[in-house]
Amino acid sequence: MLTGQTLLYVIYVLAAAAAILAVETLYLSYAGRRATAGAINRRLKRLAEEGAAEQALQGLLRERGLTESGDFSYGIVWLNRLYTQSGITGNPLAFAAVFMLAGLALALLAMLLLGFSPALGAIVFAMVAFVLPLLVLRRARNKRIQKFAKQLPDALDMIVRSLRAGHPTTVAIALVAREMPDPIGTEFGIVADEITFGLSLEQAVKKLAQRVGFEGLNLLSVSLSIQAKTGGNLTEILSNLGRVLRERQKLRLKIRALSAEGRVSAWIISLFPIVMFFILQLIAPAYYGGVWGSPLIMPVFVGYGVWGLLGAFIMYRMVNFEI
Repeated sequence: MLTGQTLLYVIYVLAAAAAILAVETLYLSYAGRRATAGAINRRLKRLAEEGAAEQALQGLLRERGLTESGDFSYGIVWLNRLYTQSGITGNPLAFAAVFMLAGLALALLAMLLLGFSPALGAIVFAMVAFVLPLLVLRRARNKRIQKFAKQLPDALDMIVRSLRAGHPTTVAIALVAREMPDPIGTEFGIVADEITFGLSLEQAVKKLAQRVGFEGLNLLSVSLSIQAKTGGNLTEILSNLGRVLRERQKLRLKIRALSAEGRVSAWIISLFPIVMFFILQLIAPAYYGGVWGSPLIMPVFVGYGVWGLLGAFIMYRMVNFEI
């Protein structure tokens, strides 16, 4: 355990670091708002900064963990796909390094300040370094897909109106990239650039579906593939697809409203034992007596944790439906 003087120094260092991070966060937030004030999406901002469309396209792909040709950069494809679909920009290795350093720091603090054993410290490190970033990426991906799903019917309607006005398909897609905000503005801008630099519309839309992860884009890709091989009225196909996606979105929102009570109940049932445990530790530290020294305590905690996670997963599946 640390002495009182050393502990005081540690607290001072942590407080100073927190203050510096808070000031930096406020500055970056303010600077980011000013930088994007004149651009409706990230692609237009990069075009304004770099000028050349090819450089902007390559930069947009690299910051999403992709190669310059739009393929996944790393061997762990599922993890690379998750990072790309989350919409988080920057170097994926730097993103992972931040969580690993944070996990190492928290594990050391837990062992030095709270007296955790090396085994518990390793668990803290694993949770922060490996589990937490996956949860962050999954949450970011789901939020981005939901936002994209809301925008896609409007984007298809815009493309249909442009095609009926006599514009070619690439011009109609570029119109969406210019007039709509992220995430769909930048994604359709990448599609327009890829078509300009040699890809077919079908190939560009397939890459779009891989980058976003929204199942509605698979319908768009199949529709375009069938239209390219058999012919047909593209405006009618896209109009019907937009109508189908809008109805699916309405049905999804209706189901979400009907299952709201079940989701809240699942959260309460899952979090109640954990909250009560910490409350008891705070107001009555001696409540559990000498049970912490028992060799059975760790297997019991692990078993309870696995059982609780299984119950939470079952409740989650019961109130989330695939449409």
